[in-house]
Amino acid sequence: MDVIGIASGKGGVGKTTTSVNLAVGLAMRGHKVMLFDADMGLSNAQLALGCTTAFNFGHVLSGEKTLAEIIVTTRQGIRLVPGASGVQKLASLSPLEASGIVQAFSSIEEDIDFLIVDSAAGISSSVLTFMQASQRRLIVLRDEPSSIADAYGTIKVLINECKLDEIYVVPNMVDSQAAGRLLYKRINDVCKKFLGQPVQYLHSITNDEHMLAAARNYQSVLEFAPGGNAARDFRKLAETVDSLNVTATPSGGLQFFFERMIAQKAV
Repeated sequence: MDVIGIASGKGGVGKTTTSVNLAVGLAMRGHKVMLFDADMGLSNAQLALGCTTAFNFGHVLSGEKTLAEIIVTTRQGIRLVPGASGVQKLASLSPLEASGIVQAFSSIEEDIDFLIVDSAAGISSSVLTFMQASQRRLIVLRDEPSSIADAYGTIKVLINECKLDEIYVVPNMVDSQAAGRLLYKRINDVCKKFLGQPVQYLHSITNDEHMLAAARNYQSVLEFAPGGNAARDFRKLAETVDSLNVTATPSGGLQFFFERMIAQKAV
């Protein structure tokens, strides 16, 4: 199993869109995928997948439901763990509460190939906990000054304070793959110079007018416009992620599905 945490320095750069379409892309490749909407304050992954849920993580934290009881299967075959929207308490989880959420996943006995963790924007304590508990971290950014600065700030915290590696950059809404690679090179050069550690590159997502239309129709762009540029790029992103070796020794301490990973490693 591979656990992929997806973050961004700021909101509005396409983090949830990336999470959803990566999950759909991996599912289309035949994998069993679970998507955890870990943005507890502004949960919207379920909207992007076109499904409604009766319960969410707020019911788990209140003790009304177990984690297994709130999971739903979307029409794309993805197992969705819904977050909660508009609940202030859930938007400001303590590190202990966030760690409790991570540990709760060990009670899930389902066979899963990929867990995608769609975190909130920024570097709150819960976001850092979820990123530490993942095996890989994808940082989504746009080619604009505030997005680049905030993405670098997030990477800096992950490297300097959390001591993490396996950090990947996903340029979004760029004019071309060449522009995306140039954006990656710029931020990677800064990371190597000032943080002493490079970040890695997967694939860029190019501008596509179908993205907004897909969101308005409560679909992933892979479903809405499979022949479009963005769908092509998300298929390539899923293919690239699929080709990565599963991390042998997860970094970051507490891990999602920790007991299962220990058992797999012992085999």
